Amino acid sequence: MFSKVSEKQVTQAIVKEYSTRMMENLDPDVIIIGGGPSGLVAARETAKGGARTVIIESNNYLGGGFWLGGFLMNPLTIRSPGEGLLRELGVPLKEVSPGLFVADGPHACSKLIAAACDAGVWIMNMTKFDDLVLREENQVAGVVVNWTPVSALPRQITCVDPIALESKIVIDATGHDAHVVRALETRGYLSIPGMGCMWVEKADEAIVENTGEIHPGLIVTGMSASTAYGLPRMGPTFGGMLLSGQKAGRLALKMLNRTDSEI
Repeated sequence: MFSKVSEKQVTQAIVKEYSTRMMENLDPDVIIIGGGPSGLVAARETAKGGARTVIIESNNYLGGGFWLGGFLMNPLTIRSPGEGLLRELGVPLKEVSPGLFVADGPHACSKLIAAACDAGVWIMNMTKFDDLVLREENQVAGVVVNWTPVSALPRQITCVDPIALESKIVIDATGHDAHVVRALETRGYLSIPGMGCMWVEKADEAIVENTGEIHPGLIVTGMSASTAYGLPRMGPTFGGMLLSGQKAGRLALKMLNRTDSEI
């Protein structure tokens, strides 16, 4: 028999747990905007390194395009050496041609999500990035967020003010849209050329190479780097996105060590 509980107890459990976690994470070390493959890998990396890490995800699910390969078919393609991380997580892989692997999208995506959660990452889903918090010399110092339905239903809810979270580092993992760097472009801090046309052979390496700090306190990763720097899009291959997220997480840890030593 199931344990006896009331509806009030169920509601109390949800509200109390969420409120407690939120209070504990109003000023994490790292905030990652976007819970796709790059964001999940970066979050796992920073959390494993001891950094308090929060993912802000606008959807009710995580994983972004990692659930599917291309054209509504769910085998993922991964170019070597990007498959190494999936091997580490125990995702079954099949080599279909030299250096090109396929994996089951739902299986691989589930493993990435679980790995981030197991590392201690806290996730605020159905939460939409709204703006940045800036400090002296335009240093990124956090994010402004709101509930996703507030912006998804224009004018039906007339005014719901957002809230802000502070952090030492923000990572833009919002994919093609590059919402975070676009917020800086709107204010004239950056000029964003937009994503280039598809060129699979060049895209993976270019995205990993250009993963990094684009503005003080802000790191770009994955397809956000493509949009920020005008790099070729990679299409339905994911090796570069995985390695980009790993690089972003490791860079964030280095930046945190530098910041901590200066305090």
